Amino acid sequence: MATRDAYGKALVELGRVNPNVLVLDADLSKSTKTNLFAKEFPGRFIECGIAEANMVGIAGGLAAAGKIPFVSSFACFLMNKAFDQLRIAVAYPKWNVKVVTTHGGISIGEDGPSQQSVEDYALACALPGFVVTSPADETSTRALVLRAAEHVGPVYMRTGRPRVPIIYPDKNELFEFGRAKRLLDGGDVTLIGCGVTVAECLKAAEALAQSGIRARVLDMHTLKPVDREAVAAAARDTGAIVCVEEHLLDGGLGSQVARAAAELAPVPMEFVGIIDTYAESGTPDELLEKYGLTAPHIVRAAERVLRRKK
Repeated sequence: MATRDAYGKALVELGRVNPNVLVLDADLSKSTKTNLFAKEFPGRFIECGIAEANMVGIAGGLAAAGKIPFVSSFACFLMNKAFDQLRIAVAYPKWNVKVVTTHGGISIGEDGPSQQSVEDYALACALPGFVVTSPADETSTRALVLRAAEHVGPVYMRTGRPRVPIIYPDKNELFEFGRAKRLLDGGDVTLIGCGVTVAECLKAAEALAQSGIRARVLDMHTLKPVDREAVAAAARDTGAIVCVEEHLLDGGLGSQVARAAAELAPVPMEFVGIIDTYAESGTPDELLEKYGLTAPHIVRAAERVLRRKK
């Protein structure tokens, strides 16, 4: 299942138990899967049309009135086109708005660079007071959507278009903002991913194990606040870190992790992500491979950082 599908289902679940939850969309509800909520709760769904900035302003007003608005569109449209409104109408007054985007990253594939979001983590992390999260599978998406509804304050979540493997088979797995999940333990190097890159980190760890390298794998589903304790423990225990993200290297997961490591336990680090460019049209697998986000690239980054490890 794609994480966007899990988002749509989680919204319906929320709507059944919390009458204060409202959903707003910008003429993309079939793609964002908010149409599932609209079908069951038409009186609590607001179609805003192709007007993301206006949608965010409406959400701020609803939050000021005590509602819990979830606003959705493609990540590139909502974060880029409505950033000023997110800043002034949500972050500055600290309104309780939940911003959940779909089609994040380059894995949306053939739609091309105009619709591929590679800046959204950095933009969201730059908004004071925002929690920023990127779930890896359907289980974590559901759990983090429910957590977002409970959290008082603004939240940004990126979900994706392609189907992703199950990382958490226990459908009742608990998640907390700012608390990373340790998926594998190892003492040689730590691989830290979020979103679709978590599965690639697990594949890379398996490949490294065949060479006798034991990798710890962390799902850093919350980029902000980043789990500083998990970063420090990884640095102390393994002495080397590789960060992996479907995002520009500037301002995303790697930046958050590196700051924590620099402050708490500096170690050699490598960063796997998109290097100062937009992508192009292609299949998700082709794009992830071309821009260096697959397991073999992670393995090579781990090997490089191990050569620098003291």
